[in-house]
Amino acid sequence: MTHLEQELQKLKMDMHDMMELVQHQMQKAKDAMLNNDKELAREIIYYEKRVNAFELKIDRDCENILALFSPVAVDLRFVLANFKINTHLERIADNAEGIAKYVTEVGTPFEAEAIAKMKLAEMFDTSNSMLADVIQSYQSEDTKLARRVFKKDDQLDEINKNAPFITLDLLKAGLDKTLENLYLLSTIRKLERNGDLIENVAEEIIFYLEAKVLKHVKKK
Repeated sequence: MTHLEQELQKLKMDMHDMMELVQHQMQKAKDAMLNNDKELAREIIYYEKRVNAFELKIDRDCENILALFSPVAVDLRFVLANFKINTHLERIADNAEGIAKYVTEVGTPFEAEAIAKMKLAEMFDTSNSMLADVIQSYQSEDTKLARRVFKKDDQLDEINKNAPFITLDLLKAGLDKTLENLYLLSTIRKLERNGDLIENVAEEIIFYLEAKVLKHVKKK
């Protein structure tokens, strides 16, 4: 195994650890929000420092590989894809932290009826399922799994589109829960953004494996 191959293997292992960490952050964000678990929310906020440290390390490793080894063809695509995937993952984790902060800031638990009307659990499940798909796609180098997320993102878009109208009805019904209901809407927005970020990860995996650029291209 050449020195370059060793460095690429280490990069893939670090990226796998980064992906698992971000996945855990999002799973905990769902549990914290739906169960009003403030301790779990504070744990998410604490672990955000680890995510940031991972992001910096992977960025440095990608830069060093480019500078020291001048990779070409598939190796170059792999490094460039990892560089971008790393950024998308960190932003997904940022959204998990933001959701956790909502949980720590509310004085009373989020109402189960409001969560159900907003389809928040479904939103979390779909977003986290998409994240699991791209992680498995990255590990198994299976672009079919990566493409699966494009259709799932339509479900997030549909829930997000209806969320403002549901929020308005909730606000009219109970002004004493204004902050909580606005936080639920903001959570929907963050999960919809996660869907976009996960699509970006899928695009980078396809770029690396197939040398196809899907950015700004209609997904089939």
